[in-house]
Amino acid sequence: MIRLEDVTLFVRAAALGSFSSAAREADLLPGQVSAAVHRLERDLDKRLFVRSTRSLRLTAEGEKYLPFAQEMLAVVQAGQESLHSSDDELQGELKVAVPSDIGRNVLLPLITDFCTQHPKITLRLSLSDQISDIFRDPVDVAIRYGVLDNSSYVALPLAEKNRRVLVASPDYLTAHGRPATLGDVTHHQCLLYTMHSHVHDKWTFHENGLRRQLTVKSRMLCDDADVARRWAIAGMGIVYKSWIDVSADVAAGRLEVLLPHIAGEAAPLNLICPHRKQFSPAVRQLHDMLRAQMTAIVGDLAALR
Repeated sequence: MIRLEDVTLFVRAAALGSFSSAAREADLLPGQVSAAVHRLERDLDKRLFVRSTRSLRLTAEGEKYLPFAQEMLAVVQAGQESLHSSDDELQGELKVAVPSDIGRNVLLPLITDFCTQHPKITLRLSLSDQISDIFRDPVDVAIRYGVLDNSSYVALPLAEKNRRVLVASPDYLTAHGRPATLGDVTHHQCLLYTMHSHVHDKWTFHENGLRRQLTVKSRMLCDDADVARRWAIAGMGIVYKSWIDVSADVAAGRLEVLLPHIAGEAAPLNLICPHRKQFSPAVRQLHDMLRAQMTAIVGDLAALR
């Protein structure tokens, strides 16, 4: 019979990439984690990991089994929570991954308010601009920009009409002038950041019904989108960001939108789950609250054009 503890250690070893890390997290010895995984492999009659002295990776069978193992643990947790909660009370652990900029400056206060309203919710929040593999990483939901490539994910829209905008600070525009055309933008200092491990130096727009792409250069590059926004506020150059990321700065006068009559690249915001069964009451209510707030912010974007 498969032991729940063995499945738990398998999932954590897969997420952390080593038996030692999983052991430290569970306050066990690495040998105990290794034994648990061996036991699970014997029960399944399949090898789940390829082991070497320096690395640990899932086999094809391990990759196939992992989402079912995660779902098994989620169902057990949901069952435990249901025995200790009333019908109208949210509780349990909620693990959420969000992008760095919108996460810190827009979503954090909203998620904090959500936790205040539901004091029995336990939150685990991760901030990163890297795409979370929500089949492997220990998260229940991830909030991410863009269209999903993986059709096995389930996505609920938060702001499907959101777009990117060009912005710069008043001080920068006073010192360097305001671009009158898209072509002018390439002659300005542009602030770049990496997205999904790639430099976001190709900026796409839609002008007069045509798609235009600019390749921009910069002497300043970072791996955190929030830093690029802060550089723009400090007068270091022009940044091309999601409207949701910069709307508060525009409203406060810290940044100004450039060429507002030209539509920027679509940047839909979604709440992503690996499986519909993980849309718990807490996830559904979090989605409803965030969608209402994001829709209000994106509504201001139409007024710029």
